[in-house]
Amino acid sequence: MTVAAIILAASPESALADADGMPSVRRIADVAWSGGAVPIIVVAHDPAGAVAVARAGAPVTLAEPAPVEGGPAGQMVRGIEVAMSEVNDTSGALIWPARMTWVGPETVTSLIEVHGLASDIMQTPSDGDSGGWPVLVPVSALEALRTVPANAMPDAVMDFLADAGVPFGVIDLGDPGTTHDRETSRSDLPPYTGPLEPPAGHVHEWGAMTADEPDDAPLEGPALAPYAPAASEVEA
Repeated sequence: MTVAAIILAASPESALADADGMPSVRRIADVAWSGGAVPIIVVAHDPAGAVAVARAGAPVTLAEPAPVEGGPAGQMVRGIEVAMSEVNDTSGALIWPARMTWVGPETVTSLIEVHGLASDIMQTPSDGDSGGWPVLVPVSALEALRTVPANAMPDAVMDFLADAGVPFGVIDLGDPGTTHDRETSRSDLPPYTGPLEPPAGHVHEWGAMTADEPDDAPLEGPALAPYAPAASEVEA
């Protein structure tokens, strides 16, 4: 079971727009990879080859967009199909508009963890009362996605899927990058608060025993066997 990242750019200019000194698609790809998304697909026209240059050195596949007559939903379908052709057990896809450049890798990881527990549910991240992106769409919703009207914009696509019976959830991840696009400079983002509790319903306990020790407690190394003199030492 893997979750892909489908980065959708309406134009080469959108794909290459500056995001704190990096092309938007490259910044998003790095975050998606850090958060655990595989494979990473960029759906964008690239007549001059500049988008390909921007992804150089990153584990990203550049996919030619679907015909424009299919609308935004058609591009989402295109990205998911390419992801499934690369990784057979792709079970979900993060639908990620290229303008949403400030999402944190922790948000990607949290969405993937929740998907592992409920793989047929569409998951929308929120920051407080505002829903955002990327939305994790299960592969099981692909046929419903194919029926979305071509004139439906991305937000309306998700509403259509919910109305079509695709189960959905909203997870407050406290990440302002899910609701603020690159029109807001990174330095002007509201503070990151993170989720109030683990989104997947469990807590990693690595280092928990160490955390209970006082700061000035002596460090414990590996246990040592008692010293036993060698035979040559005994004879001496």
